Amino acid sequence: MTSRFRALAAGLLACLALALAPARTRAFCGFYVGGAGSSLYANATMVVLMRDGNRTVLSMQNDYQGPPEGFAMVVPVPVVLHEEDVKTLPRDLFSRIDTLAAPRLVEYWEHDPCSVDIGDEVYEMAPAVALDSEERPSGSGQDLQVRIEAQFAVAEYDVVILSAGDSAGLETWLHREHYNIPDGAAAVLRPYVEAGTKFFVARVDPSRVTFEDGHAVLSPLRFHYDTPDFWLPVRLGLLSSHGQQDLIVHILARGQRYEVANYDNVTIPTNLRVVDAVRDEFGGFYEWVFRETIAHNARTVVTEYAWDSMSCDPCPGPTLSPDDVMTLGADVTSDHQPYGFTLTRLHYRYGPDDLTEDLVFRAAPPIRGGQGIPAPDGAMEQGAMASEYGQNTFQGRYVMLHPWEGPITCESPQRGRWGGPLGTDDGSAPSTFASGNTAMGSGIASSAMQGEAMLAGSIQWSAGQASQASTSLGGTVPIAPRGGGCATCTVGTGGERAMLALGGLALLGLAITRRRRGR
Repeated sequence: MTSRFRALAAGLLACLALALAPARTRAFCGFYVGGAGSSLYANATMVVLMRDGNRTVLSMQNDYQGPPEGFAMVVPVPVVLHEEDVKTLPRDLFSRIDTLAAPRLVEYWEHDPCSVDIGDEVYEMAPAVALDSEERPSGSGQDLQVRIEAQFAVAEYDVVILSAGDSAGLETWLHREHYNIPDGAAAVLRPYVEAGTKFFVARVDPSRVTFEDGHAVLSPLRFHYDTPDFWLPVRLGLLSSHGQQDLIVHILARGQRYEVANYDNVTIPTNLRVVDAVRDEFGGFYEWVFRETIAHNARTVVTEYAWDSMSCDPCPGPTLSPDDVMTLGADVTSDHQPYGFTLTRLHYRYGPDDLTEDLVFRAAPPIRGGQGIPAPDGAMEQGAMASEYGQNTFQGRYVMLHPWEGPITCESPQRGRWGGPLGTDDGSAPSTFASGNTAMGSGIASSAMQGEAMLAGSIQWSAGQASQASTSLGGTVPIAPRGGGCATCTVGTGGERAMLALGGLALLGLAITRRRRGR
């Protein structure tokens, strides 16, 4: 039985470049307007990965709502984790990452065609402001070929790390320890057990939980490990799901963008000119763009963002600070330095038959897109292009243009000189807000939006890039049989039914309820 995963081909030339903008500069990426708000997609699974050499740091936030004593989770991990490998994180860090990497709506104004030449004028980007829009396991499990490799407490979580020699025995052990997993879990657990994978099992101690407004607030979890393969275990979530669901993965790596090796890849269409009505319907409009993108590229992972984590243009809010990057894992990297990390955002929407393998990541060349001042006629360079300077500067950007509506009093007007808001001395940006978690849901009636009618120009749908065949992985990443989707389901024993934990942990592993003893 293989105890460790073999290495994937990874590690290309790093492009260590921190883009630090001067205090006053032309706003070449536009003046930020905003988006649909952070509540647009509340049910997506969102994780943050940091990769440095063979080290992976995995951070995940759960959105479980229910009694804390009812929550538990199982996540496959490649090695035995110890207490020093696991910690909890501040919850607001995830919303900052989501805001920074989310697609953005910007606007330009045409300046007076008869004014003095503003070709060399500089504008200062004003800071963006958001608008409203109890027991330990009772047995060793040796009779079931289940071994407790480690057990410890982290904040409100009691954690055990398990290894197993038989998937049916692991399923039985979890049932015996009152974890209310769905029947038939052994079939999904089997590939992991056969590959020698360990299992991170966490449950909540209610006496250590923080409550806000009467609801339990569970801390995000972070753990790290070393393995030559860079992959994300997602298929256990098939046991607790149905229908379509979204997975959003943010990856931090020094000077390096990542994409998926075993699924097709595509970049989101960017630099689309839109009508002013999108200002109030950006969430629905973007949902239409995303949905059409995957309709043209089935079973494809969409790149929505790739940029230095400490810069942005335009900025929907603060960039990641050095402390943020350290919190997300730089404190356990080789040089313990938080600078030079590229933030990649990947978005995958899947149905019952679309999640046949865990996600395996590979290094990808730098790209640019979603930049540039519009041409005089409002045209912009659409799509993603290779980056000539080795820096990643790609974002989903959607642009509103406001033509000059004042009098034209000169004989030779110069039309199409785009810049900041009219009536300001420095072209400073208006108040802004982020588009939020770009995944399906939250009642956005995008089908009624008639998204194509919101375009002020043509759209070039991106062509997907073929994946690396799964057979080239040498069988190192376990492949599970096809199953259902990955959202929510209800399970129970006897006449009792209990909702599974959803949201931030539904995809990464099996989020399960825990039965009380004696019932």
